[in-house]
Amino acid sequence: MQTAESLFFTVDSYLAWEELQEEKHEYVNGEVFAMGGARGEHVLVSLNMASALKQHLRRTPCQTYMSDMKLRVAQMDAFFYPDVMVSCAKEDHQAEQFLSSPGLIVEVLSDSTEAYDRGAKFSAYRHLSSLKEYVLVDIKMRSVECFRRTAESEWLMHVYTDEQVCEFLSLGVSIEMAVIFEDIVDSQQ
Repeated sequence: MQTAESLFFTVDSYLAWEELQEEKHEYVNGEVFAMGGARGEHVLVSLNMASALKQHLRRTPCQTYMSDMKLRVAQMDAFFYPDVMVSCAKEDHQAEQFLSSPGLIVEVLSDSTEAYDRGAKFSAYRHLSSLKEYVLVDIKMRSVECFRRTAESEWLMHVYTDEQVCEFLSLGVSIEMAVIFEDIVDSQQ
């Protein structure tokens, strides 16, 4: 991540400034970081996940959001743009600028963001009391890691590969790996 500006932003000034930008920027403790554009496979996998979740959640109080919707982690004084989020919270459904109570967050890993998504970003997300599952999708390894919060607030990792079916227990949703990786060409062929 690269700092977009060497200026300090308040939350309000960031939100006003971000509305005028052509590119997206994440915000952490007053600093603003430019986000690079995603590659084709990243976009396809994000869309596959969002579409599958949306389809399974029809006629429920839950809504699926894609990467243009910001997420606020107030406890960390931060705003992020997750690849996919699902929220069942009424206050999020009425939000115009950002969500604050997702139950599930999906990040599609890339070489440039993997360490950040696994480390600092996951650390920030864990401050969201609403978050039940954090999902990392690895295109190169064709795997999905689902971190689930237990009743004791511990995080347990469940790894899905090959022809398995991913279980998102907090939503009662199951998605086949073939659906998640649909239209992705196997680079090992």
